Amino acid sequence: MPNVIQAQAATDLTSVVGRNVRRLRSQRGLSLEGLARVSGVSRAMLSQVELGRSTPTVNVLWRISQALEVPVTVLIGERPPGSHAVLRADQGKRLTNPDGSFVSRALFPYDAPRRSELYEVRLAALCLERAAAHAAGTIENLVVGQGRLEVEVGGATQALGPGDAMVFEADVPHAYRNPGDEETVVYLVMTYSEPVGAG
Repeated sequence: MPNVIQAQAATDLTSVVGRNVRRLRSQRGLSLEGLARVSGVSRAMLSQVELGRSTPTVNVLWRISQALEVPVTVLIGERPPGSHAVLRADQGKRLTNPDGSFVSRALFPYDAPRRSELYEVRLAALCLERAAAHAAGTIENLVVGQGRLEVEVGGATQALGPGDAMVFEADVPHAYRNPGDEETVVYLVMTYSEPVGAG
């Protein structure tokens, strides 16, 4: 019986890896030949892996993960078809400064490595929030949903109003300021050069 269970587990993992490799390759617009080129794994082997007909070795898994720029855990993790996550307005992780004038709410699940994160940011009237430099290559893309916002990056300040958007390299110190007398709401996407782990 243990051998049957082990064989079933191996078959399940092979299928999971195949689906994940195919999904990630497609998302990146890579053909099998393209992935073979950047990973050093033969096209024939990649085809067998994607079809769930071959269980890749640790070395092959590592090469594929490096080429797709994801941790190995993403390749072996189960992602049910049609799965989704609902983040209710009164739930989710929030970061708040000491006086409560700056609140950042994560709009993404923390259960998997990721290269981008979406936040809802609220600044009370006249709030000034300074942010330290993020990791090299980090990009912030924000849009003002309500109120006014001033963003200071590299010594220059940009004034934004409702609907205005801004993209900047966030690997330098920067600051956000609400110059008005009403709450400002901002939606911010943070994109990292390397995947960040599950929180």
